[in-house]
Amino acid sequence: MRAEWEALVQPAERIATGQLVGLPVPDWKGAAFPPHLALPGRHCRVEPLDVDLHGAQLFDALHQMPGGANWTYLSHGPFAALEDWLAWMRASVAQADPQFYAIVDAADGVAIGLCSYLRIAPADGCIEVGFLNFSPRLQRSRLATEAMYLMMRQAFELGYRRYEWKCDAQNAPSVKAALRLGFTFEGLFRQARVNKGRNRDTAWFSILDHEWPARRRALEAWLDDGNFDAQGRQRRSLADFAVEAGQ
Repeated sequence: MRAEWEALVQPAERIATGQLVGLPVPDWKGAAFPPHLALPGRHCRVEPLDVDLHGAQLFDALHQMPGGANWTYLSHGPFAALEDWLAWMRASVAQADPQFYAIVDAADGVAIGLCSYLRIAPADGCIEVGFLNFSPRLQRSRLATEAMYLMMRQAFELGYRRYEWKCDAQNAPSVKAALRLGFTFEGLFRQARVNKGRNRDTAWFSILDHEWPARRRALEAWLDDGNFDAQGRQRRSLADFAVEAGQ
């Protein structure tokens, strides 16, 4: 059991006391707090969440699944009325952390998903992506992958050393998405929360800064227009490109 987690421990060195400690981080000055600006891609835009601009569009987009299945693992929602949703949005955008964004289809300008940065810790270089809520139109699409790529790319360009993804351990699609995008499973926090009256075990994943170049190469190769046919179907999987990139 010990060997399993020891494989994830980062390199260390032995000091005069004989103890092992983490390697120095030379000239570390911290990362920058994310500017709340739009992140444009070829097929989507990740835009700062705007209640007036995105509110009604997201209410419609995120309340289409039978039984509100896309809300099951979130701490909020679904919302019975537009006004309830807008009130939640107003309270959310008033905070600096989490920092919320709408995922907008570049083809028609319609908001079809929600995401955020959260647990933003510039001093330690750690940041999480979360509050993910994808409409049926966004799920399992090139736009969804591009949106996550844009969020990752900005985080590492701002100097973050660690990019986190956490989810309910029962949320199989989220676990699968994290692994597909190149995150490493780090462990399970048992009975971490009570969510909507039920126990939640939380699965933790991360990408580190020295891992990002290979993840980036794989994602950019998969997202390239040449990897899709005229019907928008992928020619090769992201897993194929990950192997080539040395993940």
